[in-house]
Amino acid sequence: MALGLAVPTRAQEPSKVMTLRDCMEYAISNSTKLRVQQAATGDARIARRDAILQAFTPNVNSSTYAYYNFGRSIDPETNTYFTQTSFHNSYSVSAGFDLFNGFQAVNNLKISKTGLAISKSQERQAEADICLAVMEAYYNVVYFKRLADVYEEQVGAAEMALKKASRQEELGQKGHADVVQMEADLADRKYDLINVRNSYKDQLMTLSDLMFWPEDEELVIDTDVRSFAFAQDDNSKGSVIPSESEESIVEYALANNPGVNIAEWTMLNAKRQLSTTKWQLLPSVGLYAGWSTSLYTIQGGQSKPFRDQFRNNGGEYLEMSVSFPIWGKMQKQSRIAKQRNALTKATAEYDQKRRDVESEVRRAIQDREGSAAAYEQAVRKSEVQSEAYNLNLKKLDQGLISSLEFQTATNNYLKAQADEMSSLFKYLIKRAVVRYYNGEEYIEQ
Repeated sequence: MALGLAVPTRAQEPSKVMTLRDCMEYAISNSTKLRVQQAATGDARIARRDAILQAFTPNVNSSTYAYYNFGRSIDPETNTYFTQTSFHNSYSVSAGFDLFNGFQAVNNLKISKTGLAISKSQERQAEADICLAVMEAYYNVVYFKRLADVYEEQVGAAEMALKKASRQEELGQKGHADVVQMEADLADRKYDLINVRNSYKDQLMTLSDLMFWPEDEELVIDTDVRSFAFAQDDNSKGSVIPSESEESIVEYALANNPGVNIAEWTMLNAKRQLSTTKWQLLPSVGLYAGWSTSLYTIQGGQSKPFRDQFRNNGGEYLEMSVSFPIWGKMQKQSRIAKQRNALTKATAEYDQKRRDVESEVRRAIQDREGSAAAYEQAVRKSEVQSEAYNLNLKKLDQGLISSLEFQTATNNYLKAQADEMSSLFKYLIKRAVVRYYNGEEYIEQ
């Protein structure tokens, strides 16, 4: 699998450069996890349809049978015994409707409706999980790509400094120890560059796996993140921290978060199932109607034609039945106890989920503010260390500082660059999480 990453240029086709949104959309459209959940949603729709049919339509059945009798039998017309071989044939149609069955059909209709809503929310939650995982992997790829660019620059600078120092050693302007120190510094830079490139390839492979990207195709993503990193923070006014109300975000999340909705609907269905089970202790009432006819022939005897028998032997019936549950080996009582326990469990899970989501929202807001402040400080530190590095580079050229002092300045510069990029992407992820809890899907950000 050939994987690469490049900044889009005019020579490249825009469609070949995957933005973060493109990566999310591709991952959603190819995710096996989402396909499984979509199949579950399809099952929920079928269950909803079945509940509607059960509540509003009767059961209709038809049957027929035919047999030969070779022994003693009764003549249907004379009601006397005969011993000749006879042929019997029957047809029937029946329909039945439950007038009262403990509100089972009505509750099943409500449960199936809620079940479909639960399945759809689980699908939304699966999409959000996929998008967040892709976002984290995407930013990791960009982070290591930018870090690799910085290290490549440092390797180039170290090679030039070593070349100049070697020339100065030949002219007697530098000692051999300084040259050796610069060679060691160059080796360190190359070693760090290799490690960063390996990390970049590993993260790119992780992103490809999350997206189900074809193994025989090159994945190229857009690395120009800084240009729009804070474009949507209209309320920042000099700060990257937007001024939303924490309580409003918490309130919105508790009312609309898929996880909370799923827990609430599960608790509601548990209440309905308990109610249905309790109502099963009452009698059930059903209404049934049907029509049937039959015909027969006796070997060696005279039988009426099929048409006459079909018409004359026909009969209808109308039946109302009432069933009283008396003793069922405590099975219904056991089901009630189990449903009551299920309701207790669902209620506890709902309360826990609300608490978890509220804690997650408050923690996400706190993390966003902390990472925003860290990013602002990292930017200032990077600017100062960049200026210090340039000054020390000039001093090294003029022979005013030793190679060891310059290596220390270079390390501080590299750390500042890495901290700035790390804090930037950390803030972007924390900001995205807060926006998600506030009703903005990851893919729409």
